[in-house]
Amino acid sequence: MVGFKPTDVPPTAAVKFVGAGTAACIADLFTFPLDTAKVRLQIQGESKTSSNFKTAQYKGVFGTISTMVKTEGPRSLYNGLVAGLQRQMSFASVRIGLYDSVKQFYTKGSEHVGIGSRLLAGCTTGAMAVAIAQPTDVVKVRFQAQANTSSAKRYKGTMEAYRTIAKEEGMRGLWKGTAPNITRNALVNCTELVTYDLIKDALLSYNLMSDNLPCHVTSAFGAGFCTTVIASPVDVVKTRYMNSAKGQYRSALNCAFTMFQKEGPLAFYKGFMPSFLRLGSWNIVMFVTYEQLKRAMMSARVSWEAPF
Repeated sequence: MVGFKPTDVPPTAAVKFVGAGTAACIADLFTFPLDTAKVRLQIQGESKTSSNFKTAQYKGVFGTISTMVKTEGPRSLYNGLVAGLQRQMSFASVRIGLYDSVKQFYTKGSEHVGIGSRLLAGCTTGAMAVAIAQPTDVVKVRFQAQANTSSAKRYKGTMEAYRTIAKEEGMRGLWKGTAPNITRNALVNCTELVTYDLIKDALLSYNLMSDNLPCHVTSAFGAGFCTTVIASPVDVVKTRYMNSAKGQYRSALNCAFTMFQKEGPLAFYKGFMPSFLRLGSWNIVMFVTYEQLKRAMMSARVSWEAPF
């Protein structure tokens, strides 16, 4: 991964693993309302029988946030935050924290890293992360889709949600939507991490920017836009399928086909603006925090190990 400046002591795999999860949690705290607005916009248009908020109609990012605050209170913007933080600690730690290690594995330690090795590493860590953290994603999405004004909430607490889903839908219910989620996160990981590296390398190669904070912010924002464009259709299908009632869709492909048939191709880009705003801002906070945490943890380790 590209850092602020080369450090005398490169960060270990453990430092990257913990740093990525922590940085992702910090980024989620700042951007979670945008993610919740994205989910509400993505599932809008489904049949009323599967909707928990039958009366609310959402228009645009800030219109959705405003409507939620007026009808459900400001806390509704953070529905599913606990599951979201659980997800990031288990998810981002793998997909981002292990990215460099897997990339080195594919290149057999070579200093030259081609785009093929980067893409393969992104696909690998993205798929691994989904396999581990999928239950937390299912619970997060269902909480975000659940309106606080509903007379009969699906779930009242995070742990109750895990238990209820496992009881009513079986253990497979906790891994519902794994296939589209693996597809989405393979795309997200490849686009996000590889694009971040490539944009930054280009900015430095053409002397447009120096290796500092503005360069990292620009690279992260560009990576967020590219990721949103590529991954949005799969993200919408994933959200709808994970939030659906048992038996509503036969499969993720059936969900996608139903969306296309009833709502047209533009349905696959529902919630695009909040997705873009969220990914752009999330990438900026995460990458900047991640690089700083790596430096801070390695400095602390060197200080701890230094003789008195």
